[in-house]
Amino acid sequence: MTDTISARCEAKGLRMTGQRRIIAQVLQDSTDHPDVEELYARASALDAGISIATVYRTVKLFEEAGILDRLEFGDGRARYEDAEREHHDHLIDMHSGDVIEFVDPDIEALQEKIAAKLGYELRGHKLELYGVPIRKR
Repeated sequence: MTDTISARCEAKGLRMTGQRRIIAQVLQDSTDHPDVEELYARASALDAGISIATVYRTVKLFEEAGILDRLEFGDGRARYEDAEREHHDHLIDMHSGDVIEFVDPDIEALQEKIAAKLGYELRGHKLELYGVPIRKR
């Protein structure tokens, strides 16, 4: 992925206002999976004139354009990540809500094998694991 979120928005014909550019930059710089409230806090720190309604509208626009992926991990809040990030799966810590990204070649191979066994060519997948930290005694 070499293009920025702003560049991909422009390529899709979206009008990029200054506030949309800030929201796009905040998303581009995110290493986590922020929800709208977190995006609003980060964007409004850069431009106090950004309203939460603007963030909601912008996120919806970006999602509908295929720029963002909406993630729901069962905690009642939608989180977002760049739709063009490298493939990865998620492990969700059920105590803290932390989301850990990972890639495992064995899991990838097993999914391909299962799809082929069932007569399919795999074109994509999403894997979410939910767990709690193992307590060492």
